[in-house]
Amino acid sequence: MTSTEPREGGLLDRIDRVVVSTEEIQEAVAAMGARISADYADRKPVLVGVLTGVVLFMADLLRSISIPVAVDFMAISHYGPESSSGTVRIVKDLDLPITGRHVLFVEDVIDTGLSLAYLLRTLRTRQPASIQVAVLFDRPYRRLIDVPLAYRGLELPDEFVVGYGLDSASYFRNLPLVATLKPGARKP
Repeated sequence: MTSTEPREGGLLDRIDRVVVSTEEIQEAVAAMGARISADYADRKPVLVGVLTGVVLFMADLLRSISIPVAVDFMAISHYGPESSSGTVRIVKDLDLPITGRHVLFVEDVIDTGLSLAYLLRTLRTRQPASIQVAVLFDRPYRRLIDVPLAYRGLELPDEFVVGYGLDSASYFRNLPLVATLKPGARKP
């Protein structure tokens, strides 16, 4: 595992406060992986993630799952007045067919639920045998639409945070923890 000791000029010296430690993330991911392994033991699921934020979580989750799984990714873009509530467009679709397959949709974070609800509706038109959601970070106080979560890791506070897939202008995703940034540190 990567060291979390601050280095001169490194990302960690821009952190104001750790919100979720590396250890807390590892424990949540391991517990979720064990549950998924038990729940999907005889189903060979397809895990679907949305790029780019899910990359770290997906990699660690895959390592914690002890059953055969297939993996695929989608990418989306938002446009409209506010990116979190604007229109969603799929810019990279699945490569694997999911008809008749058990799909586990893996997300790093869920906020309003609007993008996730859209993607779930889209995937359901492809007639999977089942579709469930696994999310590492939840912000239920921001939810505008209810989306059932089969697997939920940790709740984040209502503040701007970065790390472990969460970014600021595409930076800080590679932090091994979740933290607030010092004033003026949102861009390296």
